[in-house]
Amino acid sequence: MNEATATVTKSGRIGFLDTWRGIALIAMASYHFTWDLAMFGYIPPETPTEGLWRLYARAIASSFLFLAGFSLFLAHRKGINWPAFGKRFAMVAGAALLISVATFFAVPGGWIFFGILHNIAVASLIGLIFLRLPAVVTLAVAVLAFLAPIYFSSDAFNSIWLSWIGFATAPPRSNDYVPVLPFLAPFLVGLGVAQIAVPRGWLDRYRKPSGKRNLLAFFGRHSLSFYLIHQPVLIALVYLGSITFPPPPVDQVEAYKKSCEASCMQTQNNLDLCQSFCGCTLEKLHSENVFDAMIANTASIEQQSKIRDVAAQCSAEVQ
Repeated sequence: MNEATATVTKSGRIGFLDTWRGIALIAMASYHFTWDLAMFGYIPPETPTEGLWRLYARAIASSFLFLAGFSLFLAHRKGINWPAFGKRFAMVAGAALLISVATFFAVPGGWIFFGILHNIAVASLIGLIFLRLPAVVTLAVAVLAFLAPIYFSSDAFNSIWLSWIGFATAPPRSNDYVPVLPFLAPFLVGLGVAQIAVPRGWLDRYRKPSGKRNLLAFFGRHSLSFYLIHQPVLIALVYLGSITFPPPPVDQVEAYKKSCEASCMQTQNNLDLCQSFCGCTLEKLHSENVFDAMIANTASIEQQSKIRDVAAQCSAEVQ
């Protein structure tokens, strides 16, 4: 038996991967805590979706997907263990369905129809195709997955039934939207890196369980439970805090204008045009009686359609 074969046959939990996953979970919780603070009015509502916070959210999602791809190869590099894969897939897909159902009733205007768990479930199925392919092929397809939405986006994919693919130009509003593309890319990068590193024994030195006092690794070993539990806990904490230290009252009209103008300016429009556009949408949203539902993130599917129509009408009027 040569050295390369010997390294592949070694087994054991890789403690630093659990720790890395735990770090990603804490980062995710910190981002969601910011979202909760915005929801309760402690910080501007646009904070979690703009600037560095937006990049932070995408980096966190990419970390989870990288680890999922890496772990898929670790678990099935010698051949797909269908019972183990099926059990894990059922847990992730079931949790994703639970999140969708719960948010559909709790926040119908921003329910999670395709979030990080949905993506991991679909990416895991796609990843099976690449387990036996060369790493260079896996990484090349990762690059294509990243670039595809840039070149093939179309309004035809804007419906909720197609926007999960990743080609939508204006997907339905959601509190956690992680489409297959371009986010299949970090998953395949993780799988491709594992295809390079594992057969060469680069991880053998880390094949030992993490210490019992390593809380991050503990979270990493129970990542699905952490994901399902952390938001209800954080929301409860912020709610209790709001009873004791209520947030200052917010002028929703001014907050909307500020958020709208900032978002408009990011698309390289000038200030006068953005002020006209936001003033137009504000007037029409009130006339259509959808402003309050939009601000409260409780807009129905029909109301979301009206909101999109308002944006399209005002965009045409101010050009």
